[in-house]
Amino acid sequence: MSRLLSIVLALSFSSLLKAAPIAESLVRIEATSQEPDYKSPWSPGTVLSGVGAGFVIDGDRVMTNAHVVSNARFLTVSKEGDPKPYTARVLHIAHDCDLALLKVDKAEFFNGTTPLEFGGLPEIESVVSVYGYPIGGKRLSVTRGIVSRIDFQTYSHSAMDSHLTIQIDAAINPGNSGGPVMQDGKVVGVAFQGYSGDVAQNVGYMIPVPVVERFLKDVEDGKYDRYIDLAISYQNLFNPAARRALGLEDDDRGVMLGAVYGGGSSDGILKPGDVLLEIDGYPIASDGSIRFKNGVVPLTEVVERKFRGDKVHLVILRDRKKQTVAVPLDDPWPFTLQSNAYDEKPRFVIYGGLVFQPVDRNFLAEHDPSNQRLNYSYDFFVEDGIYRDRKELVVLSNILPDPVNAHTGDFRYSLINEINGRRIQTLQDVAQAFAKPEEYYVIKTADVGPPIVLERKAVLAATENILKRYGIASEQNLEK
Repeated sequence: MSRLLSIVLALSFSSLLKAAPIAESLVRIEATSQEPDYKSPWSPGTVLSGVGAGFVIDGDRVMTNAHVVSNARFLTVSKEGDPKPYTARVLHIAHDCDLALLKVDKAEFFNGTTPLEFGGLPEIESVVSVYGYPIGGKRLSVTRGIVSRIDFQTYSHSAMDSHLTIQIDAAINPGNSGGPVMQDGKVVGVAFQGYSGDVAQNVGYMIPVPVVERFLKDVEDGKYDRYIDLAISYQNLFNPAARRALGLEDDDRGVMLGAVYGGGSSDGILKPGDVLLEIDGYPIASDGSIRFKNGVVPLTEVVERKFRGDKVHLVILRDRKKQTVAVPLDDPWPFTLQSNAYDEKPRFVIYGGLVFQPVDRNFLAEHDPSNQRLNYSYDFFVEDGIYRDRKELVVLSNILPDPVNAHTGDFRYSLINEINGRRIQTLQDVAQAFAKPEEYYVIKTADVGPPIVLERKAVLAATENILKRYGIASEQNLEK
């Protein structure tokens, strides 16, 4: 046997030894989900099926992506080399960072498995291995890639939240999602998203260990509280003249606040024009970065490691004077309006064939309304402080034609302002307004024009026929 062949065989045998315990802990997940229908919110939705990956961690739990098990109605898991399916359920799910933990009903599933351990952040240009079941395959697949970038990116599952990500030059395909990304026998990430071939070739992303560990820490009390942030925007301070005008030294430190979003953690504490100099003792560079645990990351990474109820301590420059302020981190509302929602049913109220719904990202994705006032109110819900007057954007989303609602077609997608003088801030207000007996219901919208008027007597007479005609079991759903 040649020396070269001996080396190759030795390396192959070594790789198999390393892969063996990983394969034993790899999990194939089959999910049957039900996608809600925001155009017909009374409908149960479309049933779909999909395949993803996961892996065993301590506590007899299976880690995977949130998007693998979102809207799931039935889950089964199986192990590599053991085709027997076991029923599983979602233990915790975090849609803002695309992670989930599953619990398997039968403890015997974990026989022969070894919980995988977590490592740290891999070095740029180091090699990692991605485990999973791409394109729905039934057998384990392993691909290798090189770490090419560590950066903040938007997580496509929520379409709003941005966290630390690691880019590798290996494609992440459906079925890879939720699988472990390994280096030196330890998990350094969870595979979760990639690009289609017409956008980028062989580019994939994994959720790094700091994000995973934060999720696991958050759920230790039995519930997930989600990420909290400062709710600000900031601008780089490279320009020497701008620095002098603000009273800053020529030391490449500090960024200027561009916006402090109303309703966020910093509202009433920070002001536009403040210069952030330090965050929790870390000096802030003029590009918004800090040196954090042997690496350079955006200043937001400090906040990423915190939880609801924690505080962030900042040194700021305001009116040329240094101050120290503490920002308590609290509920992220109203920002959640603009993220994808999962695991909840569409809410609606039907009265006289008129369908009323609250607007969120899911609603807009399916309806794609052309009403400019509605689209503006959604886009600037936070920035323009619209949330201060409306906790929700409630619209007339559809008209189920009937003589009782004739001549209301032009009001579709109009924002609802009032019903019989009651200010409409939430969908609950709509339900309560119609629950109060009145001879007529006068519905005023945000659009210019006359109100909609419904006669209660006529609506009551028509309701049964409307519900039967359109196959509607209930006139409302107010619960998420």
